[in-house]
Amino acid sequence: MHVNRYTALVTAVLWVLSIGCAPPQETASAPQVTVFDAEAFFATTSVFGASFSHDEARLLITSDASGIFNVYSQPFEGGQPTQLTQSSTDAYMGVSWFPQDDRFLYTADQGGNELNHLYVQEADGATRDLTPGDNLKAMFGGWSQDKEVFWVLTNERDPRHFDVYQYATNGYERKMIFENKESWMPANISSDGRWVALDKSRTSADSDIYLYDTTHPGTPPKHITAHEGNIQYTTSTFSRDSKTLYYLTDAHGEFTQGWSYDLASGEHAPVIEADWDVMYVTFSENGRYRVSATNEDARTVMKIVDNRSGEMLALPDLPDGDITGVRFSSSETKMAFYVNSDTSPNNLYVLDVGSGEHRKLTESLNPEIAREVLVDGQVVRYKSYDELEVPSILYRPHSASPETPVPALVWVHGGPGGQSRKGYRAEFQHLVNHGYAILAVNNRGSSGYGKTFYHMDDRKHGDVDLKDCVWARKYLEGLDWVDGSKVGIIGGSYGGYMVAAALAFEPEAFDVGVDIFGVTNWLRTLENIPPWWESFKESLYDEMGDPATDKERLQGNSPLFHAANITKPLLVVQGANDPRVLQVESDELVEAARANGVPVEYVIFPDEGHGFRNKVNRVTASNNYVEFLNKHLRGETAPETE
Repeated sequence: MHVNRYTALVTAVLWVLSIGCAPPQETASAPQVTVFDAEAFFATTSVFGASFSHDEARLLITSDASGIFNVYSQPFEGGQPTQLTQSSTDAYMGVSWFPQDDRFLYTADQGGNELNHLYVQEADGATRDLTPGDNLKAMFGGWSQDKEVFWVLTNERDPRHFDVYQYATNGYERKMIFENKESWMPANISSDGRWVALDKSRTSADSDIYLYDTTHPGTPPKHITAHEGNIQYTTSTFSRDSKTLYYLTDAHGEFTQGWSYDLASGEHAPVIEADWDVMYVTFSENGRYRVSATNEDARTVMKIVDNRSGEMLALPDLPDGDITGVRFSSSETKMAFYVNSDTSPNNLYVLDVGSGEHRKLTESLNPEIAREVLVDGQVVRYKSYDELEVPSILYRPHSASPETPVPALVWVHGGPGGQSRKGYRAEFQHLVNHGYAILAVNNRGSSGYGKTFYHMDDRKHGDVDLKDCVWARKYLEGLDWVDGSKVGIIGGSYGGYMVAAALAFEPEAFDVGVDIFGVTNWLRTLENIPPWWESFKESLYDEMGDPATDKERLQGNSPLFHAANITKPLLVVQGANDPRVLQVESDELVEAARANGVPVEYVIFPDEGHGFRNKVNRVTASNNYVEFLNKHLRGETAPETE
């Protein structure tokens, strides 16, 4: 179960977009394409992160080129990256180079348990755990403007609350600068170290921002977003001169806007307004460039403004896709960023800001797969049971035609409150390559479409959102290139819950289900949420229900208690170390479904948590999806592969 950090995005009540509810029906025969196993699609390299070294000659990135995530040094001028960490079990994620030497910070948990520690690797290769101890979680909080200190958030004192510590860059001596005794979430620290911005969720629709002044220890944090009614306020960043706080809010309409708060005068002012949700606002090292992004119909639209001129920074001609992960060097003369699309995985680019010269530093797509083999998703909308239009992304196999209709899958994203978005997904391309159409639905309750749309499923989970999924099948049945008699449902985390709910509450709606670490018993899940979720537990309870007071309703929408209704084949996939959806959730569902005489397949990964970090496991899971669907949905053996 994934809880979105950003504010809930909102409504699909008025769709004024020109995209039709259904793509045109085509009658031409479809071309034949080469069919690959999952290994080929996952032979892509997942790469992210971009921290400039002190000499601006290298970038600290994270890549799974070794089969599991490790930290690499990528030359700015191009060439092969150098692997800096050598993990073969746990995923190591790069955080930042040190500002004046070749040390770097990275983070890792243990087997996917999400108890991340923060580590430093010294210039000589020696490593040190900066947050030692058991059952704690730590996060990097940023560098001071003078680079003499950095900040770390850790819940070592109280598993429910993250305190803020200041570490010396040299020697790592530390001191606590904020003791968190309430359900605040430290969201950002000003570059001068004076201010700590604290987010506090009250409900899924209502949150606030507080400011703590570290120069006055013990003084209660100042509430800067006093309001009436349900309004979301979320910290984005401080200005580099530590004079202004930038935040996101839906106080002024359906969509989240970017606003500023002057720390001296206390004045609030609008910064970015759009007809979509503003996702974030941030700045380059010295504040010359403001970087912001909006979530526009499941795509990220990036804008970079030169604060000196007020003009947009001119970017070079780039392949079609979303620009993400923008980072500037300390001199602000160099920029790194990623480009991602349905048919091209994340690739790292760099730009010389002055000359405009740019380079592509990575080639993430498996060279054995031509881009023409991949499928570009099409944004569509279909009407649900109450005429509400549901935004979705439709992936059509090259082999699909009215003469050769294909089986289809309704894919449900995680959450609650997640969003299916454009971008390369190996498991999607693998399924589509094997002849399965995918409709990735953004059912009511999804983020990105306004606050009204986001809250339409509050305390109605397994009901109105499930109906959206059922009507997704009706939409697919209306496409002449889809075999409407063969439609399954698949999803992970909250999407896995929706799969189990569909098979238990609407047992005739789908022909098969693939449940990927999905919640089956909301009572147990909500009673056993990780302690580090304390800051938004009340918000989660508000949206889903409080197990202490809503037992009957939560039991009513938990598939486990209605598993006797399951009659369709089911595949369940689970990580043994999952701290969010405990393995017992899947164990009990599998046992109950098998008692009905239903074909049930169960795959457990002993070294995974909530999601798959090991590439081998991702491949295994995806191959299992196809093999299961070939047998129980298509009703035939898998096609020959290369």
